[in-house]
Amino acid sequence: MKKILAGIAMLMLSACQNNIEPTPVIESPVVPQPVTTGAKIIGGVETLYVTPIQMPFQARIDTGAETSSLDADHIKPFERDGEKWISFNITNRKNGEKHHFEKPIKRRTHIVRINHEEERYVVNMSIKMGDELINAEFTLAERDKFNYQVLIGRNILNGRFIVDSSLENTLH
Repeated sequence: MKKILAGIAMLMLSACQNNIEPTPVIESPVVPQPVTTGAKIIGGVETLYVTPIQMPFQARIDTGAETSSLDADHIKPFERDGEKWISFNITNRKNGEKHHFEKPIKRRTHIVRINHEEERYVVNMSIKMGDELINAEFTLAERDKFNYQVLIGRNILNGRFIVDSSLENTLH
């Protein structure tokens, strides 16, 4: 019995000491699968309408922004029937078309920027992107120092759009 066990041990040791290269596993390349969610591919800048304004806006598409944002001025909170509301103007820079809005305040949010922090009011607004009418939350900000008066964030993008930053103005 000892001789049999010693023989098995010798066979096992000699098998371990053989430098046999394992056969490499060939993996197939990863091929991107087409998106089947029904989401539309859009670019880094898209044309949209802020209803009821007739002139379109160019909007920056920002996957890093949680909430979308609108360029507004004369932002003034007030109270109506015991609820907090806000009045503001939106002016399209291209043609000067101006609209006055009064909306219930949904909430306030804290925005952290590189050089400073600010509190912003959040309201529900309706926009038209391509053939889709979307009602979503927007922060109100004075965006006069920005190239784009509208910023579209993840609250609108998620489930609706996929962003290809090499494209622009894909919606019609």
